[in-house]
Amino acid sequence: MTDQLEETAEPSRLGASRISGTERRSAMDAVRMRIGMAISLGLLRPGERLPDQEDVALGLSVSPITARRALASLAEQGVVVRRRGRAGGTFVADAPPTDVLASLSASAAESQAVNRLVDRRLLFECAVTHYAAVNASAEQLDELERLTREMAESSDWSYYHRMDEQFHQLVGTASCLDSAVEVYHETLAELYDYFIPYPIEKLHKSNQDHIALVAALRAGRVEEAVEVSRKHVDILHRTMFMGLAQGKRDAASS
Repeated sequence: MTDQLEETAEPSRLGASRISGTERRSAMDAVRMRIGMAISLGLLRPGERLPDQEDVALGLSVSPITARRALASLAEQGVVVRRRGRAGGTFVADAPPTDVLASLSASAAESQAVNRLVDRRLLFECAVTHYAAVNASAEQLDELERLTREMAESSDWSYYHRMDEQFHQLVGTASCLDSAVEVYHETLAELYDYFIPYPIEKLHKSNQDHIALVAALRAGRVEEAVEVSRKHVDILHRTMFMGLAQGKRDAASS
């Protein structure tokens, strides 16, 4: 009964309640889709170990009970396997059922909505970066630099994602744009609802943008900082799941 109450209490973070024009998904189905798409796109490979259940929940911004139920559901369908013992955990199945993976995909409406959301974040990111280059304190710059080191040393997508979220939230706060920062943070949270697991090597490469951004902010180079942020967000059109899925469809049809 407690599990039912917790699941009911958690709102769907991926659906019509956030972005108009998209289908509503339960929180559990959203997690299933995000992990399933990462497997379909080769971002999570057969035999790869997923982070612990609590870290999956933190990395995908859901409750532990939602993460547990989603992983249990994927295990029942043969998408992941669970092993006990000291070397145990949850692993991507060696041969996940293709029909199940096909069902765990984003709709065209969701992909279009996320592209619009990326554009919205792009506008906000350029604005907050401009003013962060002018207003950021030495303490905030030091903390941003610390977060880049945390991301550089991270060994899994879950921890990296949490540090990445803190980094961009702090850039927004450092802009001192008052109530506009709240809107930026809301947009950022909406987009993070669509985050899917990525290989840590790709995330480490993305962290080079963060490092370059901190250097530009510290030097007060406004135009350079804004351009780093613009490119960092604009690439999401090609590297988030909607761009990757489109590329896969294009390759299959050629």
